[in-house]
Amino acid sequence: MSSTGKHSSKLANQRVLILGGSSGLGFGVAEAAFELGAHLVLCSSNQSKLDAAVARIKEAYPTQAEKQSIIACAADLSDVANLDATLEALLQKATNNGANKLNHIVSSAGDGVVLSPLEKINAQLIYKVMNVRLVAPATMANGVRGRQPLRDWSVITTTCAAIEGLSRGLALDLAPIRVNAVAPGVVDTELFDSLADERDAAMQALANDTLVETLGRPEDLAESYVYLMKDRFVTGSVIESNGGVLLK
Repeated sequence: MSSTGKHSSKLANQRVLILGGSSGLGFGVAEAAFELGAHLVLCSSNQSKLDAAVARIKEAYPTQAEKQSIIACAADLSDVANLDATLEALLQKATNNGANKLNHIVSSAGDGVVLSPLEKINAQLIYKVMNVRLVAPATMANGVRGRQPLRDWSVITTTCAAIEGLSRGLALDLAPIRVNAVAPGVVDTELFDSLADERDAAMQALANDTLVETLGRPEDLAESYVYLMKDRFVTGSVIESNGGVLLK
């Protein structure tokens, strides 16, 4: 149950919209915010995953679930042609048609990591990678790879660097509304399940690249997002949580 202390209650009764809130980093942030007393609006493209995420949170925090609301909103942020209408409908539902104030928006949405050697990169691939990660957050007015590229990560690197620039630009344009970004290192989420039998070896190799010799977990990174929501004096900033990988 959330505390009523000055610091622990900063998110109490705040309304938080989380894009990509059904799994991975987004779900980690959702759990943390709910534990601290926030009302949640979770968004992803898959309604069944959203329903499962809501059920998990309610099961984990049964007492708070009686007092705090969780709304699940399915929305396809990859459909750029209808993105304006999709986001407008999402915001209307998140605010009960303007009756409720929306205090924070967290964007951790993604539709899988698309890697490609340079010679195979084309405009279609670039748009596919950027639609959910960059275009949707920019229209609605979060990585290490923007500063430490890997081979075949050119498009992902571009997107990560652009998000950092976007957050600073929006901090100016939307002031006094605060805008910040989180630059995560490799986090152990469902995103890597597609590696199948190679998953354990790949994750160990990535862990060996960090100073702490382990990978991040959603509940670790959630602390960065919660900090940015709670500190009303920070804006235009990028918080790094990467296990010291940039120092190796």
